[in-house]
Amino acid sequence: MAAGIIFDIKRFSIHDGPGIRTTVFMKGCPLDCWWCHNPESRRAEPAVLAGEEVGRRIEVAELLAEIEKDQPFHDESGGGVTFSGGEPLAQPEFLLAALAACGEREIHRAVDSTGHAPAYLLRRVAGETELFLYDLKHMDPQRHLRYTGRELAPILTNLRLLAELGRPVEIRIPVIPGVNDDPDNLDAAGRFAAELDNVTGLVLLPFHAMAMHKYERFGLELRLPETQEPEPDALRTAADRLAALGLNVRIGGFDDE
Repeated sequence: MAAGIIFDIKRFSIHDGPGIRTTVFMKGCPLDCWWCHNPESRRAEPAVLAGEEVGRRIEVAELLAEIEKDQPFHDESGGGVTFSGGEPLAQPEFLLAALAACGEREIHRAVDSTGHAPAYLLRRVAGETELFLYDLKHMDPQRHLRYTGRELAPILTNLRLLAELGRPVEIRIPVIPGVNDDPDNLDAAGRFAAELDNVTGLVLLPFHAMAMHKYERFGLELRLPETQEPEPDALRTAADRLAALGLNVRIGGFDDE
């Protein structure tokens, strides 16, 4: 079976899909988001950062054994496994093999993705996935490119593709003050989501300053040093605006990201 590179397995997660979940964090991501809460995930290979080993190789069989330890909690709560990162689609063969193995054991599968991948790959993954947790970072193409290093168009195209395939999607918007929290951007994201009939909900993920300590810890460049966490009232106002479009909206917490 295929082997992959992960940097964490989080048990008893309640923010990465329905029920109690086992979240597998995979290394490697094509985006370079200025606010990334898991900057240690960006490089695909295992690395030593500030003297700390980040990432390890794992076979699908070994990973499945770890996931199956939590299966009683999955079954009792309607949970399952969520592949996150990093970007799971950056390790396609490992991801597909792991999804297939989980599917054979009737474990509910979710993929937390930026949506930046070839369409053919997304089609393959969609056939092995019950739910996508799909990030929308910014709706303005130029600002998306500036703050993530990647074009927006393929991400929106792939989101439409999942709608065509009828795969359930929960859209997630990281709310970064001064970057993408303005009403025009949030309204644009909401209108786009409201046009898709496969969107089960929309989650606002507030920027958390405490995650920025990782940059100091690992000796990485911090590009938003002055950014503050969004005010609760501002988040509630944004959620109400989006809910008015007919969307099922909630405000997430730190563990969502």
